[in-house]
Amino acid sequence: MALFSRLRSNPTLNILKHRNFSSASSILSSGNNAPLTSKEKTRSALSLLKSESNPERILEICRAASLTPESHLDRIAFSVAISKLSKAAHFAGISEYLEELKNRHDLRHSDRYIAHSIVLYGQANMIDHAIRTFKEMDRYGVSRSVKSLNSLLFACILAKDFKEAKRVFVEFPKVYEIEPNLETYNNVIKAFCESGDSSSVYSVLAEMDRKSVKPNATTFGTLLAGFYREEKYEDVGKVMNMMGKYGIKSGLSMHNIRIQSLCKLKKSVEARALFEGMLSRGIKPNSVTYNHLIHGFCREGNLEEAKRLFRSMVNRGCQPDSDCYFTLVHFLCQGGDYETALKVCNESMEKGWVPNFSTMKLLVNGLAGVSKVKEAKQLVELMKGKFTKNVDMWDEIEAGFPQ
Repeated sequence: MALFSRLRSNPTLNILKHRNFSSASSILSSGNNAPLTSKEKTRSALSLLKSESNPERILEICRAASLTPESHLDRIAFSVAISKLSKAAHFAGISEYLEELKNRHDLRHSDRYIAHSIVLYGQANMIDHAIRTFKEMDRYGVSRSVKSLNSLLFACILAKDFKEAKRVFVEFPKVYEIEPNLETYNNVIKAFCESGDSSSVYSVLAEMDRKSVKPNATTFGTLLAGFYREEKYEDVGKVMNMMGKYGIKSGLSMHNIRIQSLCKLKKSVEARALFEGMLSRGIKPNSVTYNHLIHGFCREGNLEEAKRLFRSMVNRGCQPDSDCYFTLVHFLCQGGDYETALKVCNESMEKGWVPNFSTMKLLVNGLAGVSKVKEAKQLVELMKGKFTKNVDMWDEIEAGFPQ
């Protein structure tokens, strides 16, 4: 807060800020002097943010775009910017930017912006700033509410400060006279489960019962993932029984959570059995179901089963996403099946999805090593055309091919 006070009282800093804004505005221009719509500004800003590493330029781009939490696209831009600034350890810049927005004419007295700034502080692992923002909301003419409380709990989860999340849940509703709602309870349950203390959720569920707050599918999905993570299978059974008590069906989303949890534990065979049981009950899988299974079997080195599931997925009309393609290409290369990896890679690239540099390097070197030098060179030429910044690296890789 002291930093923001200095900004307001120091005209030199204000002039500098407006100069930065002016120069950044020209960055977002369309090139034909036509004014950009807010959506066009954000798209331009997002494109620039993805390739920008200079913290000051990142802030200039954000200021020029006049981002607002009312827009989904703007929230993505906020998140990208905060992630980059945090990675660069430019925490003073994050604080300065988020604080100055509290006085921007269209965001002044905006409870939505205050709530979103709390979340962004959590994303930047600046939980002390998030808590201070919550405590000082009245300074900005905004009342504390269950919405802002939930934002603070979510910020703690993003920062992985689970101890603070539990403290906020226990103390703040009483201190600030806020009645928790379902989202509040779901957030604190997530904090318990992600901190490896899933058994503590039973007391939270008891409180929900006392206050007549009915748990939903999100509640039970979080519980299942938590108990699986801690390999407390007896508790998994208890949760399944509780779901019946509250009328929550074990549909596709619950099966996907269970399948993913088992695959993370390298119990993909058990996950497949659950998958087959799901099919026998007439529950149709989706691409998420297959993605979890394919990734699980790849991680365990069972590439034949991963390939079988990939074929089955396509035959059932489920479209693989980019992550599914990238996972399969990467692990097929690691397993030495370069010809299949090439086929999957080509299919992925036909859809506009190109695996990352390290995976493509594995693939071209692998192809060259199994006497598929022509195919390897064709891929290298394709990569040079798509990513001109990496031409030198691809030239070096190509120079190492067998002659």
